[in-house]
Amino acid sequence: MALKLNAINFQSPKCPSFSLPPAASFRSPKFFMASTLRSGSKEVETAKKPFGPPREVHVQVTHSMPPQKIEIFKSIEDWAEDNILVHLKPVEKCWQPQDFLPDPASDGFHDQVKELRERAKEIPDDYFVVLVGDMITEEALPTYQTMLNTLDGVRDETGASLTPWAVWTRAWTAEENRHGDLLNKYLYLCGRVDMKQIEKTIQYLIGSGMDPRTENSPYLGFIYTSFQERATFVSHGNTARQAREHGDLKLAQICGTIASDEKRHETAYTKIVEKLFEIDPDGTVQSFADMMRKKISMPAHLMYDGRDDNLFDHFSAVAQRLGVYTARDYADILEHLVVRWKVADLTGLSSEGQKAQEYVCGLTPRIRRLEERAQGRAKQGPKIPFSWIYDREVQL
Repeated sequence: MALKLNAINFQSPKCPSFSLPPAASFRSPKFFMASTLRSGSKEVETAKKPFGPPREVHVQVTHSMPPQKIEIFKSIEDWAEDNILVHLKPVEKCWQPQDFLPDPASDGFHDQVKELRERAKEIPDDYFVVLVGDMITEEALPTYQTMLNTLDGVRDETGASLTPWAVWTRAWTAEENRHGDLLNKYLYLCGRVDMKQIEKTIQYLIGSGMDPRTENSPYLGFIYTSFQERATFVSHGNTARQAREHGDLKLAQICGTIASDEKRHETAYTKIVEKLFEIDPDGTVQSFADMMRKKISMPAHLMYDGRDDNLFDHFSAVAQRLGVYTARDYADILEHLVVRWKVADLTGLSSEGQKAQEYVCGLTPRIRRLEERAQGRAKQGPKIPFSWIYDREVQL
């Protein structure tokens, strides 16, 4: 049964305003488009752009990391060379999309495509909504590479820099690029989706960008990517499981292979943050708390198809209902990172660091309690049309 929940808010001295987004759209609490408001302004406006729907905007904070902390990232470049780049795979040892798709040079190409389409007929529409949403998210890589290159101290200064941070960003992007390519070609061949509407959505999304509120800070940026890579690992892993349940073992292999990449990338990003906790525990735990207070916006939160102003919320609601990515997963990821980084064991923190530590360590059970209350008030969601599947209706 689809769940449609109202947001829950509460006030506390340590958490001035925490809200649990609707379980049906936990991937999309109301996150806002970047603005050009004056720094320090408290106003909220509505941005209207020709490439996307009107959206509320918030004041962006930029270059919030003290300049002296840039030296930290320069000082650990050798460490990154030895400990982060090892999580990349040489191109010649990487899988490629063609490994999983019908061979267009083969005499049996048309038979292979026919078999793929026959398997796809058995998969329900709501699964395709989630698979398309995941694919569109993967296809917006220009935005994600741009975001990483806004981070002070680790950006690719020339476009071909040989620092380990720049090498990582380019090679990570190249590895991730295969994910969208593979899913895009599968969806094109399966015949179940409206490729033109999907292609328009990708163009809108890349044009709209993203605003994860990382403030050009690699502290915030790497905490964000640690969370995001685990979220995509969970999401692709669940689409693999469900494809298997629907009898499409090849699609299950595709989604599972992508999930494996995401897990490897998560390992790299969490190691970077682990190193920051070792060098600067006080600054890192405050950054962790800051990122979680803002809540983690999913990278495709500005998704739009030219018709549905709430497309991302609707896609997220279907993912929640199917169990592909849920409010519980959000809490599980936070709990995993708190344990992985041994946040509860930190000592010698400043008073602000201690407050951040207490906030982060107490946040998971708080989210779970709020989610349970929200689930108790859940009502069945409506059915709405999705342009990606020729306006067929799917229940939220």
